[in-house]
Amino acid sequence: MIEQDTIRLLRECDAGIKMGTSSINDVLNYVHNDTFRKCLTDCRNEHEKLNTEIQTLLDTFHDDGKEPNPMAKSMSWMKTNMKLTLNESDKTVADLITDGCNMGVKSLSRYLNQYEAADEKSKELTKRLIKSEEKLTVDIRPFL
Repeated sequence: MIEQDTIRLLRECDAGIKMGTSSINDVLNYVHNDTFRKCLTDCRNEHEKLNTEIQTLLDTFHDDGKEPNPMAKSMSWMKTNMKLTLNESDKTVADLITDGCNMGVKSLSRYLNQYEAADEKSKELTKRLIKSEEKLTVDIRPFL
């Protein structure tokens, strides 16, 4: 049970990081403020470091991880492009990223509770990912 919950939790973190990184990459070209751009790139870099740790753990279980849900990814991409077409501003980007982070925190928290038998290292990685998402929402509030 511990191993299965650990793998499932790591897979969800993997998918969440891929979704978050992709979303940041989708909006970076629309960001005008250098401080805002740095917040986004710093978070993306932190996500990539966490993902390296997650991939290492998944490799020990001979697991390839998980891709984000294609429907969720498509809906996110459409929402992003529609909103930015109507209003290409830092405020719009901050709003989109805040919504994405909030969904990520909610999902990861739910998975952390659902896979309670996961090992402590995987739980700690999940908590670090949640904190990274929460930090980004606080850091970009001035741009809302």
